[in-house]
Amino acid sequence: MKRFDGKVALVTGGRSGIGLAIARRLRDEGARVFTAQRGEDHEFEGIAADFTIPASASGTVEEVHERAGRLDVLINNAGIMQEALVEEMSLDDWQKTMAVNITAPFVMIKAALPHLRVCGGTIVNIGSIEGLGSNPKHAAYCASKAAVHGLTRAVAVDHSAEGVRCNAVAPGWIDTDLNQDFIGSMPDPAAFRRNIRKIHPVGRTGKPEEVASLVAWLASSESSFVTGQVWTIDGGRMAKLSLPQ
Repeated sequence: MKRFDGKVALVTGGRSGIGLAIARRLRDEGARVFTAQRGEDHEFEGIAADFTIPASASGTVEEVHERAGRLDVLINNAGIMQEALVEEMSLDDWQKTMAVNITAPFVMIKAALPHLRVCGGTIVNIGSIEGLGSNPKHAAYCASKAAVHGLTRAVAVDHSAEGVRCNAVAPGWIDTDLNQDFIGSMPDPAAFRRNIRKIHPVGRTGKPEEVASLVAWLASSESSFVTGQVWTIDGGRMAKLSLPQ
């Protein structure tokens, strides 16, 4: 028996990056996997969704239930990042970040809870180490991810007794295509790679598959006594104090 045989999972933003790794891991362990994002997904059962619109988020959950008859695992992974100082960021950009990064997970959870109660389902939210600290010009992103962590704890407190567990993971630097493209845009990509490795006690950056492994454990019955927690997965970066250069 695989851990997710007979179960149905929904992964938002499951077409690329960390979301794709999670979707593949759940599928490989037996789950029927739906993904939701803009555009088509040719690998999984994709649902077109615009997470700036709350009705699109709740409609995604209902479509999964209509097509599969159940929902066992909800992974809130979709997110956006916009760089700007507080004084520079428009209200529209701030609200767009909040809509995708925290309002959509709230709406997804609200819509999913009736279905998750039936099967003792699980929720895993994708937060960030930037919900714990901050990089420059990331005020909106940091605020939204800190909110994801808070929502995770609140949902666990309110609904774990109903059989619905809720946890979050807080990834650090992960080698997604987006991050690789960012490194490639640097004046000296090789030097940037060397420097970013140095800030990690493990001596390297992370892989999407490593995040997926943690998410799969949290979504499985193996973690049945774990709820309301934010699991940092960052190669020790947040544990390391910086020294003068």
